[in-house]
Amino acid sequence: MHAMNVETPKALRGMALLKVGSVRHWTDRTFSFTCERPAGFRFRSGEFVMIGLLVDEKPLLRAYSIASPSWDETLEFYSIKVPDGPLTSRLQHLAVGDEVVMRPKPVGTLVHDALLPGRRLFLFATGTGIAPFASVIRDPETYDKFDQVILTQTCREAHELDYGLDLVAKIRGDELLSEVVGGKLTFIPTTTREETARMGRMTDWIRDGRLAAATGGPLSPETDRVMICGSMDMLQEHKALCEAAGMIEGANSEPGHFVIEKAFVD
Repeated sequence: MHAMNVETPKALRGMALLKVGSVRHWTDRTFSFTCERPAGFRFRSGEFVMIGLLVDEKPLLRAYSIASPSWDETLEFYSIKVPDGPLTSRLQHLAVGDEVVMRPKPVGTLVHDALLPGRRLFLFATGTGIAPFASVIRDPETYDKFDQVILTQTCREAHELDYGLDLVAKIRGDELLSEVVGGKLTFIPTTTREETARMGRMTDWIRDGRLAAATGGPLSPETDRVMICGSMDMLQEHKALCEAAGMIEGANSEPGHFVIEKAFVD
C-alpha cells in the first residue's frame, strides 16, 4: 500500500493503492487477480470492498468480494469480463505491477456473524458468485462452527467451473488447510447448458430431492445455515425455497438461518 500524503489527489483520499501481484484468465469471460494487502487492513471472510481503477483522475469503483480468507497476506478477487462494462472492460487488462484503487471499508452479510449456530453450512453460488465462498471455505472458523460445509456452483458450461475446482483441489493439497477441513467440505459443481455428470440449477436440486440425497437430508432450520450469492433471480428463488423450509433471513445485527448478498446485483 502506498501511503497517501498531503499531496494525494482529493479524489484518492481515504483510498488505498494496491499493486497487482498476479493475474489469471480462467475463461474468455472470467479472470482472477491478487494484490498486496495493506498493512493493518482487516476484514471478515465473506466480506466485500469497493475496488477499481483511476479513470480520468477519478476512482471508478465497484463492489467486489474478497476471495482470499481473512488470514491471507494477499487480497484475491474473481471477476467477470463485461466487454462494454465501465470498469470490467478496463480491469480485465490488468497486468502484474499495475495499481488498483480500494476503499478499505469491508462490509457484507455473507459472514458467520449473520448466521445462527448450526451443523451444516450450504453455500449456493452461480458464476463469479463463488468469490465470497472462496474466502469462507478457507477460513478455519468455518470448520470450527460447522460439521459439514457444502459448496455448490452452477455455470452454463464446464470450463466455467474451473476456478472452483482448482480452489477445492488446492485446499485438499494444502498440508495445513487439508488438516483443518478434513472430510467436512463437499463441492457440488453443476452445469445448465453443457452436458456434464451433474446438470441443473441448484434450486431444482432442492425441489426434486437431489440435494438432500447428496448431502444427507433436506434443508432444515434446526440444523442448516445458508449463504447465497448470484443474480437477483437466483437470489430470490433460493430465498423463497429457504423461507418455504421455515428459515428466517439473517443480518449482522440479527443473525438468522440464511443470508444473501445483493451488492453485486445490477
